[in-house]
Amino acid sequence: MNDSKPLALVTGASSGIGFELAKQFARNGFVLLLTAEDDELDIAADEIRAEGARVETVRVDLAEPGGVDRLYAAVTSMGQPVDAAALNAGVGKGGPFIETELDDEIRVIDLNITSTVRLAKRLLPDMVARGEGRVLFTSSIASTMPGPFQAVYNASKSFVQSFAQALGNELKDSGVTITSLMPGPTETEFFRRAGMEDTKLGRQDKDDPAQVAKDGFEALMGGRTKSVAGSLKTKAQEMANKVLPDSAKAAAHRKMAEPGSGGSGDAAPPERP
Repeated sequence: MNDSKPLALVTGASSGIGFELAKQFARNGFVLLLTAEDDELDIAADEIRAEGARVETVRVDLAEPGGVDRLYAAVTSMGQPVDAAALNAGVGKGGPFIETELDDEIRVIDLNITSTVRLAKRLLPDMVARGEGRVLFTSSIASTMPGPFQAVYNASKSFVQSFAQALGNELKDSGVTITSLMPGPTETEFFRRAGMEDTKLGRQDKDDPAQVAKDGFEALMGGRTKSVAGSLKTKAQEMANKVLPDSAKAAAHRKMAEPGSGGSGDAAPPERP
């Protein structure tokens, strides 16, 4: 169905930053196509529809072979071009690399890297052919540092950050803009799902996903190349990481991400935004 309003695609939209990004698009007059793999997607979509937005959903696991193809088929069925896309779906895995399951680490790569490349490969040629479009890649402050006890996750975000910056340069004269969103630790379900609730990272105060999404949306619509989003603490960390040696950043990350580093006691449950 054609719609006079612009179309936005948001992946990983069932909770956290993706859900808040979807709300930003809805409040700014976009029709939405939302995707995630879990049951919370329908709940998130209903909340956004309650604000008056048209929302379509497709439940798909982008880490699985063919997941991006099924999503792109849903995009095509919307009957209008994608004006903006937030490629936000991602997953982490904490713990010593020699002890974590290989399948878990491969899933991090398949979702954070492979599906992102596959989806960008589908969306960007259409945008360039039209001479307009916006793509937001959810990178991370983690992309700026080696990540002991999150080794594959941090490396995956380094890929996403480099990928986004490279595409932004390639497409600078095309009418299509590329923005990387770089949040720090944010109050989402990420740390529970990554098995990191007993770490300092898992237990520390975190940024508000609504603020992170607002910062990212404004950067996207403003055509900025990146947004270090959230608190002043996150922005200061990004600045420090520009000058600190990798060895120092790795040592600092180890203290925050090592299992048990959060001390005793039950971790506070993550809040759903």
